Amino acid sequence: MPTIKAPMPGVFYRRPSPDADAYVAEGNSIAPGQTIALIEVMKTFNEVKADEQGTFSRFLIEDGDEVSIGDDIAEVESA
Repeated sequence: MPTIKAPMPGVFYRRPSPDADAYVAEGNSIAPGQTIALIEVMKTFNEVKADEQGTFSRFLIEDGDEVSIGDDIAEVESA
């Protein structure tokens, strides 16, 4: 199954703020360029975007986990 990889190291977040809904949920359709999460690097929040169209399957890491460049963060079923 295709995955979305971390484009940079930092702290991974599934939602734009602690009281907001997650960007995506299991079963949601996603499009190329759609924001699915954030990675925080030195108090700067960077969007993680989908590379391809498909159905969001699941996150592979937990909210608040640290990631490295190239880590698999989510699975997507191709359209």
